[in-house]
Amino acid sequence: MMLPMIRPFVLAVFACAAALAAGSAEAVASLQAAISKVERETRGKVLSAETKHNGRTTVYRIKVITRDGQVRVIEVPADEQRPSR
Repeated sequence: MMLPMIRPFVLAVFACAAALAAGSAEAVASLQAAISKVERETRGKVLSAETKHNGRTTVYRIKVITRDGQVRVIEVPADEQRPSR
């Protein structure tokens, strides 16, 4: 069964996403800014990117292929501060 092989991959993806989120002091205001940030930090090539909404929380989900050929999914929190109306 392939399940034991999938678990380390999932754990690596979560660890990478957590490291990027924890190490980031700057808020990301747009999907394009999130893509640029992930490209810069991973030195990889973005395969796809999308915006996910969960209630009031917005996250940019970006899939990249790294220089060593690994595909990673990184989630970057969007800027929560919006102008009030």
